[in-house]
Amino acid sequence: MIQNQIIREITPLSDKDCFYIADRYKTEFTYPMHHHREYELNFCEHAAGVRRIVGDSAEVIGDFDLVLMTSPDLEHTWEQHACTSQKVREITIQFSPDLFFQSFVDKNQFVSIRRMLEMAKNGLAFPLSAIMKVYFLLDALSGDKDFYAVIKFLTILYELSKYTDEAQTLSSSSFAKIETQHSDSRRVQKVENYINTHYREKISLSQLTVMAGMTPASFSRFFKLRTGKTLSDYIIEIRLGHAARQLVDSTHSIAEICYGCGFNNLSNFNRIFKKKKKCSPKEFRDNYRKKKIIV
Repeated sequence: MIQNQIIREITPLSDKDCFYIADRYKTEFTYPMHHHREYELNFCEHAAGVRRIVGDSAEVIGDFDLVLMTSPDLEHTWEQHACTSQKVREITIQFSPDLFFQSFVDKNQFVSIRRMLEMAKNGLAFPLSAIMKVYFLLDALSGDKDFYAVIKFLTILYELSKYTDEAQTLSSSSFAKIETQHSDSRRVQKVENYINTHYREKISLSQLTVMAGMTPASFSRFFKLRTGKTLSDYIIEIRLGHAARQLVDSTHSIAEICYGCGFNNLSNFNRIFKKKKKCSPKEFRDNYRKKKIIV
């Protein structure tokens, strides 16, 4: 294994502040790949062509982009790529996980915010409708430093939490080292836990249906209904996430990673990886390593 060379950022957030905000206009993106303990809400305007990288997700964004991240180990960066805009605005808000102490966030009025913060461990990219809903609150927030700024910030989080189901989940859970369950069904949770633990091994539908106590056809429909994914897609996503993580963190060969993550055919692994990640495993590894800086 190689040492993690991605910057762990020490943010400017003070223990005495509820949040830190940086509102800046820029012509280029130069900050390297990094991660940090603090939660982060990042907004970009007039940034079409920028490539946003969050975990093992890499996408070229449009004029507006708003992402919430709440995992301390989720690497992220926004890179210049094809952006030529001379009037990019970036607003970054960082806040401590301790801002919502347990007895506070567990109140009924915070249920939607609590759910959003949990889902944002993978990174959440909000739709344009959500961005427009909070645009003017974000625009005015950087000029406020008093108690009302906190109220405004909580309002932003609450308004965004209404769009959680419409937001795009970015990084895979296995890459982000997050144990998540996509269903409230105990049967599905049992199967998910099994897959998360045994992804390196051959997993058959018959094994899982016995575990769930259902027929294969019924279970396949039930799993898709409860998770939004086919069983095959779910298993592939878990395996690809672990493979992408090893491409970043280890010196193992691509073949070793392929077979070590449960794929039984190298060419099939390369094809699926490229289809899902828009690049080959080698390109993914090389791109990540170019962004690493030793500190």
